[in-house]
Amino acid sequence: MSQPTLPRPLQHLLALSLATSLASLAQAEPIKVPGLAAPAQIQIDRWGVPHLYAASADDLFFVQGFNAARDRLFQIDLWRRRGLGKLASIFGPNFIEQDRAARLFLYRGDMAREWRSYGSDAQRIATRFAAGINAYIELAGKDPSLLPFEFRHFGYAPEKWQPEDVVRIRSHGLTRNLSSEFSRATMACYSDLKHDPVRAHLSPPWETKLPEGLDPCLPVELIRTYNLATQGVLISGRDDRRSALEVDDTQLAGDERARPAEGSNAWAIAPSRSSTGRPILASDPHRAHAAPSLRYIVHLNAPGLNVIGGGEPALPGISIGHNGSIAFGLTIFGTDQEDLYVYETNPAKPNEYRYRGAWEPLKRITETIQVRGGAPVNVELLFTRHGPLLYADKAKHRAYALRSAWSEPGMAPYFGSIDYMKAGNFEDFKRAMAKWGAPSENQIYADAGGNIGWVAGGLAPIRPNWDGLLPVPGDGRYEWKGFWAGREMPSRYNPEAGWLASANEQNLPAGYPYKERKLGFEWAATPRSQRLAEVLKSQPKMGVEETLRLQTDLLSIAARRLQAVVKNASLQNAQAKEAARLLLDWDAVENGSSAAAALYELWFTRHLGPALKDALLPASAAQLLRTADAELLFETMEQPEPALGATGKARRDEIIDKSLAAAWAEMQRLGGTDSASWRWDKLHQILFAHPLANATDGANKQRLNVGPFPKHGGGHTVNVSSYDPANFRQIGGASFRVVIDVGDWDNSRAMNTPGQSGDPASPHYRDLAPLWLKGEYFPLLYTKAKVDAATERRIDLVPLK
Repeated sequence: MSQPTLPRPLQHLLALSLATSLASLAQAEPIKVPGLAAPAQIQIDRWGVPHLYAASADDLFFVQGFNAARDRLFQIDLWRRRGLGKLASIFGPNFIEQDRAARLFLYRGDMAREWRSYGSDAQRIATRFAAGINAYIELAGKDPSLLPFEFRHFGYAPEKWQPEDVVRIRSHGLTRNLSSEFSRATMACYSDLKHDPVRAHLSPPWETKLPEGLDPCLPVELIRTYNLATQGVLISGRDDRRSALEVDDTQLAGDERARPAEGSNAWAIAPSRSSTGRPILASDPHRAHAAPSLRYIVHLNAPGLNVIGGGEPALPGISIGHNGSIAFGLTIFGTDQEDLYVYETNPAKPNEYRYRGAWEPLKRITETIQVRGGAPVNVELLFTRHGPLLYADKAKHRAYALRSAWSEPGMAPYFGSIDYMKAGNFEDFKRAMAKWGAPSENQIYADAGGNIGWVAGGLAPIRPNWDGLLPVPGDGRYEWKGFWAGREMPSRYNPEAGWLASANEQNLPAGYPYKERKLGFEWAATPRSQRLAEVLKSQPKMGVEETLRLQTDLLSIAARRLQAVVKNASLQNAQAKEAARLLLDWDAVENGSSAAAALYELWFTRHLGPALKDALLPASAAQLLRTADAELLFETMEQPEPALGATGKARRDEIIDKSLAAAWAEMQRLGGTDSASWRWDKLHQILFAHPLANATDGANKQRLNVGPFPKHGGGHTVNVSSYDPANFRQIGGASFRVVIDVGDWDNSRAMNTPGQSGDPASPHYRDLAPLWLKGEYFPLLYTKAKVDAATERRIDLVPLK
């Protein structure tokens, strides 16, 4: 998608140098802050982790907000503006359409119900957190040197927060699966649904069908609106006058060619399988990589609460970590929380749609978007009874709206962690997870009593007469009948195996009534989960160091499975045979120095997957996709007859032969004719890109971005390195990692890359990237004595009388 251009007046500001940084708040005199009831401290350790100490929970969440603004003010201000639809006010008219799209997805329901959904103290926590942010903004208003670079150089000021801002923004919730519904319908438009498994493998085994009366040929504009609402912010420095709605239509069938895999790894080891005699919990969520990091590690300490770990800087609390009694980590669980509705509209009155045999008016809301450098613009937001209107096709008398769990109370992403982070045992934790809304999750659990567990959570719609895999007519025949109760979600406690793990695979327990509940059918490919199971089963005892190694493991089960296929394939082409020799003499470990890893990844993403896709699809459908679904590819290569027919083995071997030869030839063009000089990390790199870097000059761009760096790993290794096949640049994976020694809390380890701080001039903006690249960690310190010994900076806050 082309990116909007920064208005020219703002571009001129970027000639200024990045001369000053966020001024240090570590000073001899305490900082007087209005809103505090008692003195509080922020102790920042040598890795940039802030440890917050307050006399009450009220003050603690105030200090958490203050500290988030101190260290991540630009980032949280940008996230808030993006989510509320207020980007045009600082970046100009090219962001009007994105602002309008974002406003369609704000929570607009009863705020009293919303606050109650998270617990009795939710509103108070959000109020105090917002007050802390605002206190720092007031301080920076008096001393502009405290403002981060972005505000000073782009010429705008941060906005103050309302408590509702914390929970009303839903458009980064990963609720799924509108894009997949759109893609599946598009496949049915160009071909038929029997070919859809090439795009997305379903599990448990399932066949979907077109709802009666549905025209699967959908307009691309409806997915553009959704993409605008959910995308991040990236300013282009080019003189690009194209609309923000211009996208590459070849990607609109759901070809995720340049999107990071939204996955994760997490596991827990029971004392019986741990060399420490205590549980060990590991968690590394996978999201898009950027500068600053998506997640922020913080330690919160007040009477009745002592919790440490990772969360999102714009939210109070933490979502992954421990509280001195229990530890918790998460991955995405594949619940389908979205449905696209298609309506017939009234030719005589286009703002009416047919529902249960009658015409029903669209609900209209008019809002004003402030525009930097231009007059305010009034925009109209339209809603059906099911949700926001994404697009109206007046020529065909059709309209398209999204029903999403986003619209329900209690669905602010990750905010529910303020409840479970206070749990003291598994039953407390399950009760908290029974109310969990978004994103749908696997929660891996361990406690100091020696117990481990797994709980799935997330608001799950009841679809009595369809499966949620395709758009449905909005005429009243397809309605949610409430939601499955949280207690009906699957869970496990103290399994006999002595370990639990999740890597986003389909993990519904045997006997689970999936045909009745239809939680979801789209899950991650299995190689990561297979590798976790292989290691966890094979080692009688694992300690913290072994767990760290597994979290950064580079062995590719996917590559090993394909090696077995290549070994038994009949190859004719001389270059294919050369490629096979290199691959078969490889340990399947995706080190950056590996020539075989470079060849394998190029073959897998650019040649084998596309070749299988072309073999299985008619030309009309093949043009929609770049590659075949990974899980289908593995299964077809191993057992070719079901998909490729009676001559399946011969057809498979021909695909391997031609694709390996093509990959070998391309690798020679990219890396030279001497295969001994090939390296995976010459092709595969990572850049932690700042959203405004492309609008700056060269020196400031280097200061804002972190990298690029040569990179190891692949899309199916435990140490995930999802990349864009067009240029091999890593776009997703684990920026935050934690391994918790449950009970010996100071022996826990963590990582957050490129650094903890959001200030480009801070020593903690990029200091962790070199450690992360090497698979190293720092100690996640918890006890006061250890924190004091590692503190490099202390900020004392006192009430302003």
